[in-house]
Amino acid sequence: MIKVRSNLRLDDSLSGARGDYPVALTIAGFDPSSGAGVTADLKVFAAYGIYGLAAITALTVQSTQGVRRVEPVSPDVLRETLDCLAEDVPVCGIKIGMLATEGVIEAICHFLAESGIPAGKIVLDPVLQSSSGHKLLSYEGLTRLRSSLLPLVGWVTPNTDELAILAEAPVSGQEDVPEAAARLAAQYPDVNIIVTGGHLNSPDDFLRTTEGVTRWYPGQRIETMATHGTGCAFSSALLARLLAGDSPGEAVRATKAYVVEAMQAGRPIGKGRGPLHHLYRQD
Repeated sequence: MIKVRSNLRLDDSLSGARGDYPVALTIAGFDPSSGAGVTADLKVFAAYGIYGLAAITALTVQSTQGVRRVEPVSPDVLRETLDCLAEDVPVCGIKIGMLATEGVIEAICHFLAESGIPAGKIVLDPVLQSSSGHKLLSYEGLTRLRSSLLPLVGWVTPNTDELAILAEAPVSGQEDVPEAAARLAAQYPDVNIIVTGGHLNSPDDFLRTTEGVTRWYPGQRIETMATHGTGCAFSSALLARLLAGDSPGEAVRATKAYVVEAMQAGRPIGKGRGPLHHLYRQD
């Protein structure tokens, strides 16, 4: 039997149904290559000793070479899934990823409003399009995300392209990030913002807390093909660190280190941009 070491500092508030480890829920799309989406999130949760539940928002036809097709799940099916899980298992925190449609977002909003889970334990990774350029959220969905979903979460983790869309402000380089983040914070003062910098010349991440504290976290460019799903891994690892009781600064620092190490440990899988090695700590 393989014994997995958890990096979490557990307490009673994080206990699952049997009180022995925390349970987290990922609400996101299904990537059959398992580099991103719910299967990647579940691997990250496992790496941190968390039991993961999953509710799928959309099926995708994709591989390491890109997304070919997206088939959204019925909002009724999603809501029934969420309610079914919540009736059975106490959930400590939620990571939200690909949303696909306005109806999916509406179902999630209804669930969050009734869940009783603190906003500070809900992380939104605003997946708007794939790295291969495939649109993953409708215009109506984006409008609903802004009006209804963002006010219900405590954390949002856009990359620079997503930040520009959400803040409705140009982000052409690192110098534009703080102002765009401030603009987004003005609209959602109760949301902590982490801008992931993988698209920048220097892959530095930027944190703006609800208290207005800002900080850059320097990064270093890694020469690797294991880059598929880095945003998914970042947001789910961030949730794990928050469930461990980390402060915002500690959570970002530890999350960034985890993603870097998982990229460096990535193995050659597929003909395109391959997945991170989410479970590298078990080697």
